[in-house]
Amino acid sequence: MEKKKTAVRKVEKKEKAELDPFLLDLLKASSPSGYENEAQAVIEKYVGSVAEKLEKDTLGNRIATINAKGSPRVLLSGHMDEIGLIIRHVNKEGFLFFDAIGGHDTGLISGRKVRILTEKGYVYGITGRRAIHLLTSEERKQTPKLSSMWIDIGAKTQEEALKRVSIGDAVVYDNEPFLMENGFLCARGIDDRGGTYVVQEVLRRLVKEKMAASLMSVSSTQEEIGTRGVITATYGVHPDVGIAVDVAHATDFPDGDANKLGEFKLGAGPVIARGPNICPKVFEHLKACAERLKMPYQVEAEAGPTGTDARVIQLSREGVAAGLVSIPLRYMHTPHEMIALSDVEATVRLLAEFIRSLRPSDTFKW
Repeated sequence: MEKKKTAVRKVEKKEKAELDPFLLDLLKASSPSGYENEAQAVIEKYVGSVAEKLEKDTLGNRIATINAKGSPRVLLSGHMDEIGLIIRHVNKEGFLFFDAIGGHDTGLISGRKVRILTEKGYVYGITGRRAIHLLTSEERKQTPKLSSMWIDIGAKTQEEALKRVSIGDAVVYDNEPFLMENGFLCARGIDDRGGTYVVQEVLRRLVKEKMAASLMSVSSTQEEIGTRGVITATYGVHPDVGIAVDVAHATDFPDGDANKLGEFKLGAGPVIARGPNICPKVFEHLKACAERLKMPYQVEAEAGPTGTDARVIQLSREGVAAGLVSIPLRYMHTPHEMIALSDVEATVRLLAEFIRSLRPSDTFKW
């Protein structure tokens, strides 16, 4: 009997965690907002042959559906875009100046190997700025400005550089995912390829099960620049219930501020949001599912609209019963983010149980 695939498994003898190839391929993909082509291709590869239908829309979302005629209609959304950079100017000496796609800590940009996504393939470079020895005492105290940094691709002239790259090419950090011995995963853009993996993996696991609900798993675009892709996706899907799957700030690091954010730990289970952006019935249903599975979970208080796809889902059409489940994550929006693979697997199991437990008579009006 074939063992059930999970986000992580133990390899015999080696006793080392090994990533699900689906998740690994998503994390290797370059997918800054508006340039999600590589992530789209991964979704198509792993989900296209499994879903009843896999649709694309004008904003580049990928919408996978099973049990299309079921009720209630459930949308799961995890955004497949990541933060990045965009080339805006090439100077006479061939250095590339850039703007940010999404929210960056500019103090972490310099000195990184990057890949530039061009029509002809990747071009590699290094982000640079004046060395610390050449900064004034005042400049050393300041957060560097984007205009004080550039990308060096080894070109000698503007003409030479523009033969290799174009204005508007997107850029991402060039690094590979890696696993630590304790099952912690480090990678660029886990926010939110981790979430898009979860929503599509839930669909892949439920595809052969009998269930009442209809499931639409959306890998949404452009979340990092204003939750844009899910706006059109939710309107088109017209769900009764919509749950965003994203990441939440873990506070289990040396100066994590639990008093401000709440106490969230890697390996302690999914983070279920509660507050005005969340339908109370969805929260209670998710909580009941976690307790039925005897699964540890964490609760996050959200005082207003969340910075996730859930903020848009809730206000689509005449209103949607919204929920938010997050994977605790350290070092958000940096070149190396970190999660526990056990939390990824638990989030998949929680959402599968939520959908499996729904009945046509369930209503989330309150």
